[in-house]
Amino acid sequence: MAHKILWADDEIDLLKAHLIFLKEKGYEVSTVTNGNDALDEIAEQNFDIVFLDENMPGLTGLQTLEEIKRTHPSLPVIMITKSEEEFIMEDAIGAKIADYLIKPVNPKQILLSLRKNLDSKDLISKKTFSNYRQEFGKISMDLGSCNSLDEFKDIYKQLLFWEMELEGVEDPGIREILEMQQKESRAEFGKFISKNYLDWINDSEDSPDLSHTVLRRNFMPVLDKNKDKTTFLIVIDNLRMDQWFMLKPIFLQYFNLEKEDMYCSILPTATQYARNALFAGLMPREIEKIYPDLWLNEDDEGSKNQFEEELFKSSLKRFGKNKSVKYHKILNQDYGKKVSDNFNNLTQVDVAVLVYNFVDMLSHARTDMDVIKELATDESAYRSITKSWFEHSNLLEVIKKIAQYGGDVILTTDHGSIRTNNPVKIVGDRSTNTNLRYKVGKNLSYNAKDVFEIKRPEEAHLPKANLTSNYVFALKQDYFVYPNNYNQYVKMYMNTFQHGGVSPEEMLVPFISLSSKK
Repeated sequence: MAHKILWADDEIDLLKAHLIFLKEKGYEVSTVTNGNDALDEIAEQNFDIVFLDENMPGLTGLQTLEEIKRTHPSLPVIMITKSEEEFIMEDAIGAKIADYLIKPVNPKQILLSLRKNLDSKDLISKKTFSNYRQEFGKISMDLGSCNSLDEFKDIYKQLLFWEMELEGVEDPGIREILEMQQKESRAEFGKFISKNYLDWINDSEDSPDLSHTVLRRNFMPVLDKNKDKTTFLIVIDNLRMDQWFMLKPIFLQYFNLEKEDMYCSILPTATQYARNALFAGLMPREIEKIYPDLWLNEDDEGSKNQFEEELFKSSLKRFGKNKSVKYHKILNQDYGKKVSDNFNNLTQVDVAVLVYNFVDMLSHARTDMDVIKELATDESAYRSITKSWFEHSNLLEVIKKIAQYGGDVILTTDHGSIRTNNPVKIVGDRSTNTNLRYKVGKNLSYNAKDVFEIKRPEEAHLPKANLTSNYVFALKQDYFVYPNNYNQYVKMYMNTFQHGGVSPEEMLVPFISLSSKK
């Protein structure tokens, strides 16, 4: 259907050439000569856009604009004026006009403004589709020849870019093509990890950045540089790379981006293992040996991450960093407000560590709460709800205060998560843990082709509860389900966000370095 335009101008007879041009281009144009008639027409008909002359008898263009926005706030209005007075432009922009044109306007200007406001979504979709189609072949070739973690990082980043670019594209075909390529990427990544992970864990010098090495390699040098101001280490639990991309524009309002990278979370990609390793600078088995009082195994009672502060301070000493530390774990809004209100206390030490658990709580809540399930139905919604939380969180207030203070920030996480959609059967005894993406226990029964298995936990520097314990990790978008009550649990956990296993979404997580613009 043709787009309907209302053009209000007291000299409309002088614009016949423009009107003919627009009709030839397929637009349907109605005309009026004053603001009151424009408001009457808008009340009686549905228009897609309004061209509004600023200087008309009776109601001025700005007055008419104000009334249009009061009654039809979503109707785009393009202001046209002879005047170049700055206050007119500012008032029009403040009233949320769609565009601002200075007379005399030519037909191409009018057409460009219409395309931008009425056809841009379709044009952008077509262009995006064309660009991805060109990239598809290259990404497929790169996947077939990928033999390093850096190459997988690059492919993962490209696929995230296209996933977010194609969000507004309504063509289901292009979405299916992208999803197919993402599935292929997860499958290849699982093979790559299965082949290389144990070598990385046992060769710390030549390995990529992992949970237990990333701070030593990338955070400790920042401490050496910052001798006069506090350095802030912010850990947002369970933060995926695509969620960082959503938050990135907000951070860049206040900070310069010094480094944007990913490191590889250890297995299991779960808080108990990955975050303890991050703060301790040690693998879990070494933490258990060196600091037995600071490590709790799967079957031990109590929070498995209650000693992060002690582990972090011990790692600083072990690496020869004599630094004062303040540590806060923010589990709710009230405590977050307290940290923000007492921000000056953070500037009295060398290192301020802030751990925000909200994203992790959100992912678990999505599994258990129907309301959250409805809010975060897919990756796009999950990103959106994360951004909404951040924009209304105390963390944003802290970020602004750090920027004003002039501090440097390292922003990272311990692991990511993946939306599960394929149940895989496994059998274990009562001592087996409950996580859906990894299992640790004795006498586990499963199809070895479905998992990445570690039969000798000591080779992966993981704790070993008993002589026959082994670890198995879900691949791709799989999740473990026991045969008992199989259908019930398949339905319960289908399309929920889980972590613990092997996927780019869980293992390739952000490590961001920011410096204040002050």
